[in-house]
Amino acid sequence: MLTVQAMRAYPFLIILQITTILAFPVLVMKHAHADTPQPQRIVTAPPDITMGPLFEAVQKAKMFPDQKTFVDAIPRYSPSAIMADYYMQRRLNSFDLQHFVRHNFIIPADGKGYIPPGGQTLREHIVDLWPHLTRSTPDITRWDSLLPLPNAYVVPGGRFREVYYWDSYFTMLGLAESDQWDLIRNMVQNFAYQIDRYGHIPNGNRTYYLSRSQPPFFTKMVELLAKHDGDNLLVTYLPQMKQEYQYWMDGENSLQPGQADKRVVRLGDDVLNRYWDDRNVPRTESWLDDVTTASQVPESERPQLYRDLRAGAASGWDFSSRWLKDPMKLSTIHTTDILPVDLNALIYHNEMALAKASRLADKMTDADHYARRADKRKQALNRYFWNAEKRYYADYDWPQGKVSQQLTAATLFPLYVQAAPQDYAQETAQAVRDELVQEGGMGTTTEHSHQQWDAPNAWAPLQWVAVEGLRYYQQEALAEEIAVRFLNSVQHTYEREHKLVEKYAVETGELGGGGGGEYELQDGFGWTNGVTLKLLSLYPPQQRDK
Repeated sequence: MLTVQAMRAYPFLIILQITTILAFPVLVMKHAHADTPQPQRIVTAPPDITMGPLFEAVQKAKMFPDQKTFVDAIPRYSPSAIMADYYMQRRLNSFDLQHFVRHNFIIPADGKGYIPPGGQTLREHIVDLWPHLTRSTPDITRWDSLLPLPNAYVVPGGRFREVYYWDSYFTMLGLAESDQWDLIRNMVQNFAYQIDRYGHIPNGNRTYYLSRSQPPFFTKMVELLAKHDGDNLLVTYLPQMKQEYQYWMDGENSLQPGQADKRVVRLGDDVLNRYWDDRNVPRTESWLDDVTTASQVPESERPQLYRDLRAGAASGWDFSSRWLKDPMKLSTIHTTDILPVDLNALIYHNEMALAKASRLADKMTDADHYARRADKRKQALNRYFWNAEKRYYADYDWPQGKVSQQLTAATLFPLYVQAAPQDYAQETAQAVRDELVQEGGMGTTTEHSHQQWDAPNAWAPLQWVAVEGLRYYQQEALAEEIAVRFLNSVQHTYEREHKLVEKYAVETGELGGGGGGEYELQDGFGWTNGVTLKLLSLYPPQQRDK
């Protein structure tokens, strides 16, 4: 509680809670899913809002090697009480910021406690890891930045102590191979709960992630579980699938051609999607990095830069030369100018899934509506995102009105969602074979920018998208080549370091754990574990050795 003295000295603190809620508009409670237990907690704003001056002081002081550490720290007292104490103490000559933080916050552990037993095969190691990566947080401390979830879930590992949206689908692939269907079911229910409560699935279950989402894989998750539980599951989760689609399409009806609003852009008669974040300030979890990047542009341009950095984080590819005007300068990021080929392919898939689920629910008018939308988007995918000169799919710069010349692993998403004509699929496969396949798997781009979603790195989810898409279009040899090369990278790194990691360097002479980006290489690692198990089942060692 605030003291009378503190209230008189700092009247700002009296209205802190009201101000923070008004400043953070995505905290509205949605209708709750009737079959899902409801964690009881009022969501507070993220720490850069509730404790702004203290938050900035800690990050500027570089008190922790990782900026995410402090935003994940749990306040021992209410933010208003901590701020009242901070305003009074910081005037003292004896004030010690580090001591103040340690006294007022529970600092998260570094997550390096698990030591695997020796002698395990790669498959045994992954299966043994699942319990160590599983969390259950139905009830949490009131002022924690963590958002409670009703059921257990799997985290990626390392610095990532929370569940992440698109990571989770690729993790689920491995859980399915491990026959962990109850855990998959729990995670799908968790994501449905988030859609019910927040209107969308946030980037992760943290207050500071609520202002954006990630690549929309929820329908893929439901379809995966439906292979085990039956197609009626699509009907069960149809309300959440529709709500998420509405989130991505919000604002479309007010657009004129050439206009954009949040996540939608209208080009002629077509409405396509981009990544977006509702806030235009430095990312809470990477505050100092963003402030440093923004110092390279005029002050008037910084809000847009922050928005584009946040939108880049929403893409999952944080960061990549895909989003940069100059691949060597992060300050040239313009994510919101880009219509990503992978995002629009995924939303095409969601429209197809909504049509199927609506038919199963005997809602034929809705089914026809979504089928028409899917057909229209499929045509748009093959018009706007097809580079007729280069003969592969690429992103579309909508203000410039032109398709990108850059080849990235996202080129395979139209194949993954089965939206590509056969000839386009074959030509895209040839481009991937010629330019992206490396000794250790399929590279992310051909650009060496020092960003982690560029060369020389490869990422497990993109290997799976490639394998799935190529196999559908009868490109089995290329699919197997990518899978086997990536599995060899994972195996060799595991034999050398006894762990799986977030990303891998796959170019000749650079094989091993990947580099670049804003933080150290993370091990664990949820989606690498999941994709590796799935690929091991498709291409077992005894088959590869023949």
